[in-house]
Amino acid sequence: MSAVATNARNRPLEYEVTVAGVRRETADTVTLSLDFGPERPAYRAGQFINLDPHQFRALGRTAAWLQDKKGRKETARSYSLASAPHEPLVSITVKDEEYISGVTLYPPLLSPYLVHAPLTGSRLRVLGFMGHYVLPDDVEERTDHIVHLIAGSGAVPNFGLIKDALHRGLRPRHTLLCSNKTWADTLFREELEALERAHPERLRVLHTLTRETDESRYGATVRKGRVDEALLEELIPERATCLVYVCGPAITPWDRKKSLETRTPATPRFMETVLGHLHTLGVDDKRIKREAFG
Repeated sequence: MSAVATNARNRPLEYEVTVAGVRRETADTVTLSLDFGPERPAYRAGQFINLDPHQFRALGRTAAWLQDKKGRKETARSYSLASAPHEPLVSITVKDEEYISGVTLYPPLLSPYLVHAPLTGSRLRVLGFMGHYVLPDDVEERTDHIVHLIAGSGAVPNFGLIKDALHRGLRPRHTLLCSNKTWADTLFREELEALERAHPERLRVLHTLTRETDESRYGATVRKGRVDEALLEELIPERATCLVYVCGPAITPWDRKKSLETRTPATPRFMETVLGHLHTLGVDDKRIKREAFG
């Protein structure tokens, strides 16, 4: 492991790491296990690392084309940690972003490469660790119920948060509500089931599926449709004392720019919709942590 030293306290460091393994999670998503060497860095569950796409020669021409089109340098991409600090390797889970003609402004640069290239054994440079989507130090004094509301790859940091809390034996119980299009899209399904079996009094996992025709075949914990106010009212009886962690797709800067140009409201996505429900139910905004995925 090599790190670029800095003088500023708590400033992120650059590390050179080895991709120790690649696990296929779904058809378009993989988890990369990163070996930082014998001196494991300190980080907090729920944080993220940055990867600069310019380090990959295979992406050079595409990056140059995108920079010409955008008129600016391609920036580093952020990836939430799926791992918890007690685990031997640091892991990130990456979803291959879509390009939809007429909808998406530019094709994705880095995520297709990370998902589909044979990276096991490769050396990468990463910048870490960053982010405030973490459990507060006084979490046991603040609440006895943490609610996780996630959609798609929004599961990634919350998976790390839950593993960390259960490993440390923290007192609050957890309710995790996962929203996905299909059962096959659901990340960490087997791992979460195992955690729920091991900690039945401290973890409850439920799912909502928007594109399944018969969700009942997956069991009583699976509901049909999107996350709505009635479901949140059912799952969060103690709305004055809970902590809520929301992670998933949100209105993108491109959507907001297009909305201003066309003078039409941007269509709310998972983040805006769920936050609206929580506020209607009376959950104080100070008790809500959010991490938006574009």
